[in-house]
Amino acid sequence: MNAKKEKEIVSRFKLTLFRRYQYMNRMNSKVDGYLRKAKKWQAEMKKLRRIGLDCGLTEELKWGKPCYTFQNSNIVIIQGFKEFCALLFCKSALLNDPNGILRKFGWQAARRIPFTNVREIVEMEPSLKAYIREAIEAEKADLKVTLKKESKTYS
Repeated sequence: MNAKKEKEIVSRFKLTLFRRYQYMNRMNSKVDGYLRKAKKWQAEMKKLRRIGLDCGLTEELKWGKPCYTFQNSNIVIIQGFKEFCALLFCKSALLNDPNGILRKFGWQAARRIPFTNVREIVEMEPSLKAYIREAIEAEKADLKVTLKKESKTYS
């Protein structure tokens, strides 16, 4: 092996180690515990976790769920339900949804994307990362969701 090729291999190895260190350094031990205890959707939630971390988000455990933030603002939350797990976008009412994958569920500002297996997540990974990047840009621009006032009827 020539010196140039060897130097290239060593350089790539160092870069791989550095990226792995950065990735591991951003993982939150409370989220590790949450995922270890998860009885359902563990593999799916681990894949969603990697996607959030790959996008440079900070990992926290909020409301008992893995939450991914940008400059202390919530971007996405991983949720596990009986029939599916989901990636909830906190201000997704601000996002474009060209793929039609964001589902309304009762909150005005938030939408979620449901999953029933890892394969679905893997297939949608490029779109998920694009949505996360758009959500980060909305946060950087300090965009706010305008909430509609609910009319309450009392009898």
